[in-house]
Amino acid sequence: MKDHVLALDQGTTSSRAIVFSKDGLATAKAQQEFAQLFPQPGHVEHDPESIWKSQVATAKRAIADSGCDPHQIAALGITNQRETTVLWERDTGKPVANAIVWQSRITSDICEQLRRDGHEETFKKKTGLVLDAYFSGTKIRYLLDQVSGLRSRAERGEILFGTVDTFLAWRLSGGKLHITDVSNASRTLLFNIHTLDWDDELLRILNVPRTMLPEVRSSSEVYGETDPALFGASIPIAGIAGDQQAATFGQGCFEPGEVKNTYGTGCFLLMNTGDKPVVSDNGLLTTVGWKVDGKVTYCLEGSVFIGGAVVQWLRDGLRFFENASDIEELAREVNSTDGVYLVPAFVGLGTPYWNANARGTLVGMTRGTTRAHIARAALEAIAYQTRDVLGAMEQDSGQALEILRVDGGATANSLLMQFQADLLGVSVQRPVVGETTALGAAYLAGLATGVWQSQADVSSNWQLDAEFQPSVARSETDQRYADWQRAVQRSLDWAQ
Repeated sequence: MKDHVLALDQGTTSSRAIVFSKDGLATAKAQQEFAQLFPQPGHVEHDPESIWKSQVATAKRAIADSGCDPHQIAALGITNQRETTVLWERDTGKPVANAIVWQSRITSDICEQLRRDGHEETFKKKTGLVLDAYFSGTKIRYLLDQVSGLRSRAERGEILFGTVDTFLAWRLSGGKLHITDVSNASRTLLFNIHTLDWDDELLRILNVPRTMLPEVRSSSEVYGETDPALFGASIPIAGIAGDQQAATFGQGCFEPGEVKNTYGTGCFLLMNTGDKPVVSDNGLLTTVGWKVDGKVTYCLEGSVFIGGAVVQWLRDGLRFFENASDIEELAREVNSTDGVYLVPAFVGLGTPYWNANARGTLVGMTRGTTRAHIARAALEAIAYQTRDVLGAMEQDSGQALEILRVDGGATANSLLMQFQADLLGVSVQRPVVGETTALGAAYLAGLATGVWQSQADVSSNWQLDAEFQPSVARSETDQRYADWQRAVQRSLDWAQ
């Protein structure tokens, strides 16, 4: 009986593959990191071939470790780092340049020019997004402008664009599928979230040929099959969603007002707002959550660019510790930061500031400041940025947060989770299955192939691992948060 689903979770710093059983538990998993490329300050790239090789390698390993025959895999779901942009040749499948990563600020000047030209409101109204270098559309334009002869080739239909899900689907299917889903399309600055189609006016403004763009499909349907040469069997490709939407689905946030936060390289908070988009007045993004069985669910989203990446920086850049998990022990050496605040605005600040020229700032140090104080300040910065976003979310939605469901690698850090609960004044719930991004992709694929019958099936699989309750007086956390906001002010527009 085909009751296992393979999820490919292609993230910013690593590729993962997990085989899930019908009860929503992982049968086997594999993970492989790949190189981060920093050609110049504020610019981040990936080699698309490294993404592909690492993802296929982890998929093969997960299938082998699961004990499943490839023919027993009912479906494959894809979830991905969303705005990262890949261009490749239609005939050969070969990338024409490195992928521009979502974190990259290389198109900040393009965004600024679009604002000066008066296009900001048009983009916000149609896409639900702000004009920021974060999104894919300006990255496409940058590559078409920078690579000699590329624009004319694109106009002739020789060059294809895709976010990472599209690139993977193309390669997995042997070049038969050039597709994306509504959640990934909604992050491009090219997709009208009201008509659910690529928008000709936005394509004209950004000078992007429509011939490059993938077909937009729902998040849960059988799109095609994998090339049998890859895994030893043709596996239906049946679910696609951007990583944050997939995590929201995997957390079972199916009712309006339910919120999850994923603590990954960045932090991403999504609130389900139901079947109608909610316009933000507080710097949030309006985005498509998913489309299942013909029904579209919208979300409000807040984006923190540097979450777990600040821990990687302490590990790799400053050599504070060998393993990212070591930060908790180091941070516990002190009871507080002694007034030290670290604002990790290494690539600008996202929600609610949207300040591309903010830069990393460390304030409040004295002669007595140690590595432990800075490590603790780094962890607290992740929680402070989350409060920044949730404050905006509550204002836009008119709904007070009661419970925050959390996932991602950093949720294993109980010091951070407890500080988050204290800072927000609400219960923070960590599920048994922390890989909710991959789980969401599996659910979407499994719903399309009959492994799960309904979203109620999905909800019934959710299990609580740990719950963190507020334990500090609100007056104390409010004072700390006020000092955090002062520190943020010192980081803004530093790069001017």
